[in-house]
Amino acid sequence: MAVAGKSSRPAAGPRLAAILTVTRSRASMEFRERSERVRANIVLALQAGLAAAIAWFISHRVIGHELPIFAPISAVVILSASIGQRLKRTAELVVGVAIGIAVGDAIILSIGTGTWQLALIVPLAVIAAVFLGGGSALVTQSASSGVLVATLLPTTQSFYPDRFIDALVGGLVGLVVLILLLPLNPLTIVRRAADPALDILGDMLIRSGDALAAGDRRRAQAASQRLHDAEKELSAFRDAVHAGHETAVLAPARWRARAPLAQYAESAEYLTRGLRNSRVLSRRVVSILTDQEPVPPSLPPAICHLGEAVRTLRYELDAGADPARTRRRALDAARCAAEAYESGVGFNGSVVIAQIRATASDLVRASGTAPDEVERLVGEAFGRDVTANEQT
Repeated sequence: MAVAGKSSRPAAGPRLAAILTVTRSRASMEFRERSERVRANIVLALQAGLAAAIAWFISHRVIGHELPIFAPISAVVILSASIGQRLKRTAELVVGVAIGIAVGDAIILSIGTGTWQLALIVPLAVIAAVFLGGGSALVTQSASSGVLVATLLPTTQSFYPDRFIDALVGGLVGLVVLILLLPLNPLTIVRRAADPALDILGDMLIRSGDALAAGDRRRAQAASQRLHDAEKELSAFRDAVHAGHETAVLAPARWRARAPLAQYAESAEYLTRGLRNSRVLSRRVVSILTDQEPVPPSLPPAICHLGEAVRTLRYELDAGADPARTRRRALDAARCAAEAYESGVGFNGSVVIAQIRATASDLVRASGTAPDEVERLVGEAFGRDVTANEQT
């Protein structure tokens, strides 16, 4: 027993050291991630502070309102809205405040203030907002404005329009700060969202090809699952393109970004299709390995070429260059798939080849090629015989 006790004590030291190392590594990674989030949102924080101060100053000092609480609140609400929705949010904010104030003032002027009056004001404001067809932002703002009117700033004698004016001032100030004073760089917004989406699509295609070449079904399944979980990143990419377009249209300082953003917008549409095709492709790769179908030597490289094309597209979009290398990589994938088809494949293999062709077409289209030219280039890469066989 004593010997056993002595042998266990030295082992505790390395285990503790390993635990401390892992803990430090995780803490360091968490700190870096949090610091990156702070850096990514520092401009938004500055925008919010500047807009709140300007809105208060205008309503309080210029217009002369004694307590313009709605002005800074409205300015911050506009800037905290999802990028790409700020024009819509501004309209909903103003309308929502108007509904909340109107309902609150009408109830208070008629039956006074109190607990049960508040219980009546909020649902009436929500019902009015819903009746007008408002979204969640308008409904929330209507209810919030009604609460503020009934509790913090009750009206005693007559309708009090200052609150609506303050909300309008805050909303307009928020937009001015966003558009003129501290406009975000739309290309930065889009690139931050595009890079993860393109990385996942490119990397998982390459992993699927490598797994097929190695006969590794487990790796193929992991790659397929990751592609199926990539909708979140792709959706964020599409939203960022829309947001960047809004900023580039509204902010004169960002008008030069409109051409690169147009390229991203066109690519996003066809990358969405490419992701759907790649999901089918990756599932069929797993089925090939499960059913032990023949794997022509050129089939795994064809899939890897697709992944390399996606990776190349990312770099060429970031550089604002003509995606010529992307087109070449995608067409290389088509040519390798044609060779695999000629060599002979099973049912799942034929589906993989069909998806390679479809994804290659999507990538060539995402590179800015006209639809007719895409069909010609991909058809030539496959060869006439293969094309004829597919049509029959």
